[in-house]
Amino acid sequence: MENFQLTMEREIASLGEKRPSLLLQSCCGPCSTWVLESLTPHFRVTLLYYNPNIQPEAEYELRLQNQLRVLAEFPEVRLLPCEYDGEAFELAARGLEPEPEGGARCTACFELRLGKAVELAALGGFDYVTTTLSVSPHKDAARLNAIGRRLAEERGVLWLPADFKKRDGYKKSVEQSKKLDLYRQEYCGCVYSRANRGSGK
Repeated sequence: MENFQLTMEREIASLGEKRPSLLLQSCCGPCSTWVLESLTPHFRVTLLYYNPNIQPEAEYELRLQNQLRVLAEFPEVRLLPCEYDGEAFELAARGLEPEPEGGARCTACFELRLGKAVELAALGGFDYVTTTLSVSPHKDAARLNAIGRRLAEERGVLWLPADFKKRDGYKKSVEQSKKLDLYRQEYCGCVYSRANRGSGK
């Protein structure tokens, strides 16, 4: 199986003195802390907070405010704003409601969010695109990178392979979140993950 962390490190090493543009789809402030710290020395990063899966909208706004607190620590990173679009997730998840957490419904959610990121990266002329999602120990890096690579190739954008949980990435993100006193959510985002969290799954 491919070691995506090593693949990313080799890609960064190949840049030399270049500092290309990168659109980073971020799932939340806490997950973005270590990812931003590791990427900003090598890329001109723009952060995309596109997460229509987060429900209810009040939860989305709470997480957005915590994302903005993280960005205050990285003044060179700009935010690409998106309107809340819960209906987009509902359409993507339609028919997949009974799926277990981590199953086909989650794949559809990844497709939705990464598809938007790739679309905006292509429209914005970004050199690279990637996501913070792989920093979570609950997210399958192989699946995320397969989806991201395919979508990016279709739109002519370079996908930056990554598995940000490696090299203690997740641990570092938790430590940095505590230092910034960030809100750390107890469920991934959608109503189904919230229900599973409540049932102990």
